[in-house]
Amino acid sequence: MRATIRDDVLYLHPEDVPQYKKGGSVVRNSYFWALRSIAARSPRYGEWEYEAEVWLALQRLLTSFFESGYLPLRETQLEFPPDATIPPVLRSVSCWE
Repeated sequence: MRATIRDDVLYLHPEDVPQYKKGGSVVRNSYFWALRSIAARSPRYGEWEYEAEVWLALQRLLTSFFESGYLPLRETQLEFPPDATIPPVLRSVSCWE
């Protein structure tokens, strides 16, 4: 998921956030609700925002869903621009584009 950090807020690109699908996969829908539940803002067509206070929870959530084996790495890893500094708490679930 493409990510950027501005003013200690992590933003997820709107095209990369998981989608809720009625009647869809239980794992994917659970992932959607888990990510949405810790977001400061999660507009339907905008960037989802995560304040620094929840980054540890976000890291644990991404790790848990990746380790479940139901979601691929590209859906559970944060991708930062090449010049971005990745905070230590998010390094285990992040890479550069």
